[in-house]
Amino acid sequence: MRIVIDTNVAISGLLWAGSPRRLIDHVRARRVALCTSLPLVAELAEVIARPRFAGRLQAAGVSPGDLVRDFIQFAEIVSPALLLEPICRDPDDDIVIATALGANAELLVSGDDDLLVLRVAGGVPIVNVAEALIRIDPQAL
Repeated sequence: MRIVIDTNVAISGLLWAGSPRRLIDHVRARRVALCTSLPLVAELAEVIARPRFAGRLQAAGVSPGDLVRDFIQFAEIVSPALLLEPICRDPDDDIVIATALGANAELLVSGDDDLLVLRVAGGVPIVNVAEALIRIDPQAL
């Protein structure tokens, strides 16, 4: 299954235990194919370097660069699709949709209400982490 993970889910999965971490574990185990784009990698790098994450990074003994490299080593970098018009009520989130379309993703996983409210974009289901985990491994319930 090809998935795109929004930055908020990626950061949660890289820095904390819980459902987002389980999703990242599926990626690391190659049970799903993670797809991302250079704009999403740049966003991840920018957000993870914010001061509010410094303590968590220090406690984990990693740098922002370490986490970004860890994330992309398991990812296929794709070119985002060209969107002819805005899709999301927050235009900054259109790059996530464009990446999912460019990747021919089967799921876009997000915790962002501006994306989740759409439910589907260009035929790609937009789901939260819990729903993604159910779709990836229904037996794990």
